[in-house]
Amino acid sequence: MKLTFCGAAHEVTGSCYYIEACGKKMLVDYGLEQGADIYESGELPVGASEIDYVFLTHAHIDHSGKLPLLAAQGFSGTIFSTQATYNLCKIMLRDSAHIQEFEAEWKNVKAKRAGKDEVLPLYTIDDAIAALECFESHSYDELIDICDGVQIRFVDAGHLLGSSSIEMFLTENGISKKIVFSGDIGNTDQPLINNPKYIAQADYVITESTYGDRAHGSKPEYVAELAKVIQRTFDRGGNLVIPSFAVGRTQEMLYFIRQIKEEGLVTGHGDFRVYVDSPLAIEATNIYSTCDREYLDPEALELLSKGINPIEVSNLKLAVTSEESKAVNYDLEPKVIISASGMCEAGRIKHHLKHNLWRPESTILFVGYQAVGTLGRAIVDGATTVKIFGEEIEIKSEICKLAGVSGHADINGLLRWINAFEFAPGQVFVCHGDDDVCEAYTRRLRDELGLNAYAPYPYAVVDLITNKMISEGNHQKIEKKSQSSPVFKANSPYGRLYLAGQRLIQTIQHNEGGANKDLAKFADQIIALCEKWDR
Repeated sequence: MKLTFCGAAHEVTGSCYYIEACGKKMLVDYGLEQGADIYESGELPVGASEIDYVFLTHAHIDHSGKLPLLAAQGFSGTIFSTQATYNLCKIMLRDSAHIQEFEAEWKNVKAKRAGKDEVLPLYTIDDAIAALECFESHSYDELIDICDGVQIRFVDAGHLLGSSSIEMFLTENGISKKIVFSGDIGNTDQPLINNPKYIAQADYVITESTYGDRAHGSKPEYVAELAKVIQRTFDRGGNLVIPSFAVGRTQEMLYFIRQIKEEGLVTGHGDFRVYVDSPLAIEATNIYSTCDREYLDPEALELLSKGINPIEVSNLKLAVTSEESKAVNYDLEPKVIISASGMCEAGRIKHHLKHNLWRPESTILFVGYQAVGTLGRAIVDGATTVKIFGEEIEIKSEICKLAGVSGHADINGLLRWINAFEFAPGQVFVCHGDDDVCEAYTRRLRDELGLNAYAPYPYAVVDLITNKMISEGNHQKIEKKSQSSPVFKANSPYGRLYLAGQRLIQTIQHNEGGANKDLAKFADQIIALCEKWDR
């Protein structure tokens, strides 16, 4: 019964935990890393085809984004999630695959001109579809029998539609352990979704620590503050550009803007236009509008009971095609532009920044976390110029943040969540936070709450029976992702071949004990293939 920390250890993205128990190999999350890499991480200790189950906390790409790669490498097990998480993954994983394919194509145009080798996308649309075919959905609070000795339960984490903490119950050789994976713990009183639900007992807790060193501050009047930003921007004749996560944050912004318009909080600009320029955000908004009511909070349910769609905004313009997206910047009237990605790393937001960062009359409003190393973080931290599509852009627009708007619990919310356990867990592992934040939150858990807390490094391994560290993991920081990482391998033709070879070895191992006639035929096919390509 072992737990290995494969991702989001001393880093804030790329969540991935590997569990071996009851004769099964299991993952909790398999996410993409976003922003700068601090430690070598993300590679699985076993082949993808050996994984039996994946338990997914929620749909955000830093938790789900490598599931298509898992499918491409031979995974054919079951991915368990809530229904809303599956619905969102249906659009988010396809969108991620589209970005991978598009960026590879763009890089290859440049590589061809420079005489460099071709790169391949990390995964394709077909890989995303293959991963989606592995999903099995369940409701909150349902005790799910996975296999002999393994049960799980999804508990509302209040972070995103369908997001969950996961309770895992393991029984092996007569010994039972309960492990709780926090997922991303939500901020309280977010629009549309419920507050995080607390859990009473656990032997082990793996907790996120995104805001483990700071508080959001007193809760602002989001609607009033947003109305002020819109008013002064429009009065200057500028655009309000909101880099927004397509899923979750965009729907919250629409929730606030609907109320602003309903109450007439912005004057002198009529029924101003609001653009949502993100096909993913548009699809996600449809999912929010039609989701099961178990995912919605009382305020949203009350609006629905009155026949009011909580996120339906008048004079809303949806930009689906690239032509519609380009046309947004030819509209000279002051307007709100909500576009992805939330950290300004990819997608259509970069075009809107290019058209508005240099304009003193415009405003760029950040409404979510900006990871270190991202374009969004550089702008928030006060950069005077940035490079977008190879062009140097001087920043003259107003840059501001809507304080307190976060899908993550702050330090106070994290402490409330961990304090809700009726008995102190035997061990708390602190993950999913920047390097120094993990350590800061761990110290608070030790010093203030007296908990046995530790911030594991990538590939640290713990024996869940004895609570002993089998391996301390990799403490060595890196300047650059090494060429042994799965991202590198998958992004080159040779790397794709290397991974295919690994999959072949796993297939051979799985055929042990097969009929002699079939094994001989299989061997002959491999030998013939090798002779063809042997150089």
